[in-house]
Amino acid sequence: MDTGNYYPQQRDGRIEGIEAGTTESRWVSQQLGRPVIKAFNNIYAEHLLKKGSPAGTPDRIALPVAGDDTAAKAVVLKLVDELGFDGVDAGGLDDSWKQQPGTPVYGADLDAEGVRRALSEARKDRAPEWRATANNSGTFFAPA
Repeated sequence: MDTGNYYPQQRDGRIEGIEAGTTESRWVSQQLGRPVIKAFNNIYAEHLLKKGSPAGTPDRIALPVAGDDTAAKAVVLKLVDELGFDGVDAGGLDDSWKQQPGTPVYGADLDAEGVRRALSEARKDRAPEWRATANNSGTFFAPA
C-alpha cells in the first residue's frame, strides 16, 4: 500500500520520473518492483484516528483507493471500511494522481458522493506549490 505523497518543495527534492509525468504511485511501484494500492494519502492522520464511524452513518467520510490489482484493491477497500470510512474505487494506479496534494479530494473530509465528484473535478496539472522547481535542493536519494 502506498500511503505517501510527493512533496518536492517541502521534503523530497526533485524526482525526475514523477516530474516527467509518471504518477507518484506508479513510480513507487517501479521502485519496489511490485504492485501497490494508493490509499490513505488524502486524509489527515488525526482524522484517520478520530473520525471513523460505523457503516451507514450519514455523511461518513470516504477515502479514494486506486490500484491495478483488483484483489489487492478489494482488501484495502475492506480495511478502509473496517477503520470506519467508506472506500471509493478511484480507478487504476495511473488514476491515483486524482487524490494527490493539490487536488479537490486532498485533505477534504467528503462523503462517498463528494469523493467521486472531487475525483472527477481533479486536473492533472499540479499547482506550483506541489511541483519541483529548478531551485529545489535534493533528490529522492538525498532529500532536501
